[in-house]
Amino acid sequence: MKSSPADLMSPLSRDAEEARRVFEIEARAVLALRDRIQGTFTQAVELITQCRGKIVVTGMGKSGLVGRKIAATLSSTGAPSVFLHPAEGLHGDLGVIGTGDVVLAISYGGEQPELEALLRYCTRKGVPLIAITGKVNSTLGRAGTATLDVHVDEEACPMGLAPTASTTATLAMGDALAVAALQRRGFKAEDFAELHPGGALGRRLLTRVADVMHAGEALPLVKADTPMREVISVMTQKEVRGVAGVVDEKGHLVGVVTDGDLRRRLEKSQNPLDDRARDLMSRAPKTVDAAELAEKALFMMEQFKIQTLFVVQRDSADPHRPVGLLHLQDLLASKLR
Repeated sequence: MKSSPADLMSPLSRDAEEARRVFEIEARAVLALRDRIQGTFTQAVELITQCRGKIVVTGMGKSGLVGRKIAATLSSTGAPSVFLHPAEGLHGDLGVIGTGDVVLAISYGGEQPELEALLRYCTRKGVPLIAITGKVNSTLGRAGTATLDVHVDEEACPMGLAPTASTTATLAMGDALAVAALQRRGFKAEDFAELHPGGALGRRLLTRVADVMHAGEALPLVKADTPMREVISVMTQKEVRGVAGVVDEKGHLVGVVTDGDLRRRLEKSQNPLDDRARDLMSRAPKTVDAAELAEKALFMMEQFKIQTLFVVQRDSADPHRPVGLLHLQDLLASKLR
């Protein structure tokens, strides 16, 4: 008895080949959805964006698990959503569907018995229904105010039994709905951050320079004619050490003295302590607005290879007066990255 090529492959090679087969089938299933984005998809997006209440997502089995993810994605992108288990709906939970809500029901076959009562309820109450199904002529498909077709030519399961490509296609359709709806509403990164205050993402999108800067008495400021002995004292005693801002008679920032300026001056002067702040300062210092995202300040520090930034309020009556000081360590401590 001859061995087939598959029999001669190592377990690792067979596993890799099987994985590639699954990827190809599921990728084809998702790409096939592109040709089905017609008016019904736009209608579904309009139902979501015009919804005055919430999106109630429902589905049984694997469809229900995918539905939970779709509900979470919709909620995180500005469309408040909840998941309703169809079986629980049969025992009182249909009351979660309120006036102004939209129901999004998922069933690949479209004939799930547990969905029948929910579909009748939506019809009686005039609740708009978005149907996601692989059988557009099924009970669910015909009941939909907007019906989205997610049928696949084959499942990745070699027996064609376990929902694989079909659930991937359904998940992709849900993502497409959520993204199209957020674009239609003009949903911005700041809106996303409001719904994701925890973790690095929330910190990056919510933390402003004013939240982490040093202000008031902590500001190391000197005049242009301040002797370097006093400048060094200020640079040492304040919260942020190793830097001093130089201001003119109006209190406007005109320069910055850093430890690096002192080291460079030592190479040129026999006694730099006899100098004045104006002799060492770097002119036209970089500044950042207090209302700017802290992430922007971190980018500026990386771009210009500096560790401190003086902060101003550009929309104030005196936009050149320093109101704060930001150090690289402050941003790192904020865990922006």
